[in-house]
Amino acid sequence: MPPAERHYTKHIGWLRASVLGANDGLISTSSLVVGVAAANPAPGAVLVAALAGLVAGALSMAAGEYVSVSSQSDTERADLDRERGELAASPEAEHRELTAIYVGRGLTPTLAAQVAEQLAAHDALEAHAHDELGLNPATRARPLQAALSSAAAFALGATPPVLMAGLGPAAHLGAVVIGTSLVLLAVLGAAAGRLGGASAAIGALRVTFWGAVAMGVTAVVGRAFGAVG
Repeated sequence: MPPAERHYTKHIGWLRASVLGANDGLISTSSLVVGVAAANPAPGAVLVAALAGLVAGALSMAAGEYVSVSSQSDTERADLDRERGELAASPEAEHRELTAIYVGRGLTPTLAAQVAEQLAAHDALEAHAHDELGLNPATRARPLQAALSSAAAFALGATPPVLMAGLGPAAHLGAVVIGTSLVLLAVLGAAAGRLGGASAAIGALRVTFWGAVAMGVTAVVGRAFGAVG
């Protein structure tokens, strides 16, 4: 028996939300800590800001993902309902439509008609969902899963800068957070690249670049407003 093949598409359902959440948690919370620390407030204020950023960010990510993926799920459900009605009203026309799809993919008309007939006999709605609508069970919208994954990933990504805000040296907190966060972003980007079948180096580079930009700009803003205050 041949070994089971590994397909990267099986990760799509949770990988996007998890990577986005962890990146956002680490970048936004680190940037927040760096910006607030650059303004030279009391050390406790930096920790409060970091904790607030973690909680607000996790809830915001969960809500945003749930709404976004729910909209996608609603669209998929509407398409399936419409296709179900068309199959009930005119199965012959739907059979011709499915046959034409397979002919367009290279099958002869006779073979395409046979394939369409056999797939429809097994599960007509699934055949049309997959081949006409492009819906795949591995990539179907799952709002609750996306919301929970995003919230948990954001909180996980935000935890290191929160810990550094509470335990790090106040005099050099900004530098410590920036250095540590860039290393963590590189690891996270490389892991995401590998899981998605891409280059680990490219994944690490693009995440650390934008993380450095975000923290650098926020540090400049914090220092400017701190100087004004």
